[in-house]
Amino acid sequence: MSFFKSQFANVVEWQEFRDDMIFYKWGNREIKKGSKLIIRPGQDAIFFNNGKIEGIFRDEGEYDIESQIIPFLSTLKGFKFGFNSGMRVEVLFVNTKEFVVKWGTQNAINIPTLGLPGGLPIRANGTFNFKVNDYMALIDQIAGVREQYLVEDVKIRITTVLDQLLMKWITKEGKDMFNLQANSFDISKGIQEDLDMEMLKSGISITGFNVMSFSYPKEIQDMITKNASHGMVSDVNRYQQISLTDGMAAGKMSGGGAASDIAGMMMGMNIAGKMMNQQSPNQPVSEPSSARADGQKRPNFCPNCGIKAEGTNFCSNCGQKLG
Repeated sequence: MSFFKSQFANVVEWQEFRDDMIFYKWGNREIKKGSKLIIRPGQDAIFFNNGKIEGIFRDEGEYDIESQIIPFLSTLKGFKFGFNSGMRVEVLFVNTKEFVVKWGTQNAINIPTLGLPGGLPIRANGTFNFKVNDYMALIDQIAGVREQYLVEDVKIRITTVLDQLLMKWITKEGKDMFNLQANSFDISKGIQEDLDMEMLKSGISITGFNVMSFSYPKEIQDMITKNASHGMVSDVNRYQQISLTDGMAAGKMSGGGAASDIAGMMMGMNIAGKMMNQQSPNQPVSEPSSARADGQKRPNFCPNCGIKAEGTNFCSNCGQKLG
């Protein structure tokens, strides 16, 4: 008798478990007398027949199907194994963990932007999280016709609609196209809600979505960087000074040799003088030596004899009072 029992018995388990596999359908549709069910950590075992769930078993361990499983099945309760016949039922093993997937736009998304007829080309990357939350929907939409389902399958579904969702939430409420990172939280939250509504139909919940970074073409990024540096400039003169300094630092001064060096040095001294004056607008300016205490200037030449004055109060030639 033990010979026949060993011949018919089988083990219902997730064979060749893969960490990137969302579910696995046990291949043998007929469970024999004396069979065992093995549930490992992070797995749920679902018994279903004709598309209807008979029972869900979540606790890890090894179970005798006849005595510990069948009594809890809905319509198959009380099933009795025959000598040469078994129970025809499907068993689906589901990975219960939360999956984390990296994503990135394959091609640049042209976001409509004022002044750019073709749109602003933007790329983005980040992560999204998901897990199975509705076994009935999973069986109806996917597991009923597939033997297994991988993380890559979900990623493909997500990326097919991601470009449209990025465009929708980037352009929503007139966000600053050149500072999208500041709005990444709102953009991510909106995309997660839309993706979750879409994937719930298949029994999968999007538990998180994150935009890690946005990237622009090099020319646009250079413009953004330069604009940010000039954003610290408070007036036109300071802007011109920075531009001239950038030109000298980049070696864009015309000419060459000693003449170019002297021109650059003079320009630098001029800029430095202007900046010092602007930084100290209230500093008193010293009066020229020819100025009188009452604010009137002394004459440069003696009004009596015409000799050039030397800055004194009296003419050195004729004695005429000058101050």
